[in-house]
Amino acid sequence: MSIGFDHMTLAVTDVEEAQRFLAVLGFRHEKTVVVSGETIADYMGIPGWVADHVTLVLQDMSPRQEIQLIRFHQPVLDIDTQSGYLARSGFNHVCWRTDNLDATLDRFGAIGYKPRNTIMEFHDRRLVFLDGPAGVVFELAEWI
Repeated sequence: MSIGFDHMTLAVTDVEEAQRFLAVLGFRHEKTVVVSGETIADYMGIPGWVADHVTLVLQDMSPRQEIQLIRFHQPVLDIDTQSGYLARSGFNHVCWRTDNLDATLDRFGAIGYKPRNTIMEFHDRRLVFLDGPAGVVFELAEWI
């Protein structure tokens, strides 16, 4: 049996801002479709679901890695006011490896994103958190 990462999905209110953030990590737009209808609504468990579905792909990676963005038309998106608060159960954060943490932080700074903490060395890595799209916390790791 072979298991590996396929994709993660973020429900966002601002697709363009999410794409701008994720472009710093190397994700590029592949396609955008509107998803709706009974089959997808039943699969997702969301009656009347209509949403923009944007696929972003990390270039030149094998196996393929993608992030999907969903912007709801129906129903109205329920905003998670606890997203970004790390002392709670459930999803905590996602971490991406970089070969140059300082340069990556400079690219994020150029589009207005600042770290939420100072860089820390932990388990042979330099680590830092950023607040990303939809309040999801992104961590960056540089192995040393």
